[in-house]
Amino acid sequence: MEGGSGGNGIVSTQTNDTANATPNDDPKQNLSQVINSIQKTLGLLHQLYLTVSSFNAASQLPLLQRLNSLVTELDNMAKLSEKCNIQVPMEVLNLIDDGKNPDEFTRDVLNSCIAKNQVTKGKTDAFKSLRKHLLEELEQTFPDEVESYREIRASSAAESKRLAQSQSMLPNGDIKVKTEL
Repeated sequence: MEGGSGGNGIVSTQTNDTANATPNDDPKQNLSQVINSIQKTLGLLHQLYLTVSSFNAASQLPLLQRLNSLVTELDNMAKLSEKCNIQVPMEVLNLIDDGKNPDEFTRDVLNSCIAKNQVTKGKTDAFKSLRKHLLEELEQTFPDEVESYREIRASSAAESKRLAQSQSMLPNGDIKVKTEL
């Protein structure tokens, strides 16, 4: 089981030799190697199960060979996993320990974000409404000053837009980042 199929449909020709690995390996490559090692370990466990379930005196040598293969692969998996920095929230582990689906954690986080986003949108809308109301009231009382204010705001907005375009910035102040292909 030297080569394996990755989860993305790409066949990898990875070996168990970790001596050839460089310290600057790609994180995706490291994760792929760990996943392949897990798949190989599961295959070895299945073979071990079949050997044990039909055990007789003649199958002692294959049993020992498979146990040694399993120990070697588990050691390889431990070495490969040291190069991976994967952080799993404790809530996810607790859900798994409780026998629940970890997707519940993702759903709860998304629902929390949506709720916070709605609260923030409500506050933003309230401030926009307040600004509009104040401008209407000010325009009735101080029409010349409000006209002057709007001219200043328009020229300032136009200048900000020109500056943003010249510096590859988005209108909201974020900087454009080139996406990696």
